[in-house]
Amino acid sequence: MAKPGSSGDEQLPSNEERGCEGIRSRLPLTTLELFFVSVIFGMFSITLLCIYITMPSVDQKFLKIPRTVEELRTLTEYVSKYTDSYKPQVLAGFCVTYIFMQTFMIPGTIVMSLLAGSLFGIAEGAALVIFTATAGASSCYFLSKLIGRPLAMWLWPDKLRFFTREVAKRRDYLFNYMLFLRVTPTLPNTFINVCSPIVGVPYLTFLVATMLGLLPATFVTVRAGVALNTLRSFNELYDVKTVGALFVIGFVSIMPAIMSKFQSQDSDRSHSS
Repeated sequence: MAKPGSSGDEQLPSNEERGCEGIRSRLPLTTLELFFVSVIFGMFSITLLCIYITMPSVDQKFLKIPRTVEELRTLTEYVSKYTDSYKPQVLAGFCVTYIFMQTFMIPGTIVMSLLAGSLFGIAEGAALVIFTATAGASSCYFLSKLIGRPLAMWLWPDKLRFFTREVAKRRDYLFNYMLFLRVTPTLPNTFINVCSPIVGVPYLTFLVATMLGLLPATFVTVRAGVALNTLRSFNELYDVKTVGALFVIGFVSIMPAIMSKFQSQDSDRSHSS
């Protein structure tokens, strides 16, 4: 990995120069890397199986990620029967499932956030989602630190090049930039989780920006889960007003860095004059 002061293109792997077609024509991971991923995947699967066998008889048709609001309502009604008597197992199952999905870039975490609001209310549900989302993002970060570079170059070569340049330009206020990305839907969270270690975002910056940046969207989603009966479609979660509000919050989070940069430039001009 190149040093922070180098240009964005220099931080990319040398095989980028061979073109995207050459990269996409082969599997991006080696046999050893695939084995490593399989072991981690197996550990998550065994943990979920252990939680499953400690529960009473469960109808297997409910063991899937809902694709519609109606399926989510049905799942919520079913799981809520076990929440009081088997709350530790339900919490453990929720946490492991959410972290597992985040680690391996499996879609559906928004549905899990809605489920948390439906089952546990706003306060407990939001705390649970923030914890699991941050833990899952961290798990994905460290997994990507080991094997993510070839996968990211295989999936998002152009977007990774852009992200590399943007991070290199914003080293002086990287936390504010990462916080802005987390609050706003500028870049997908999955992409940020995988590519942050590749472009040199320190873990502490990644961790705190993730924890704080996910708060607004988490509140919106969990609150919608509490009022699940009034929700007609997942598309209603992030309408124009909600997305606009997230961008406003994002710009507020990055404003101190922008102001500091302008003040520094004014100070440099006054000293040179």
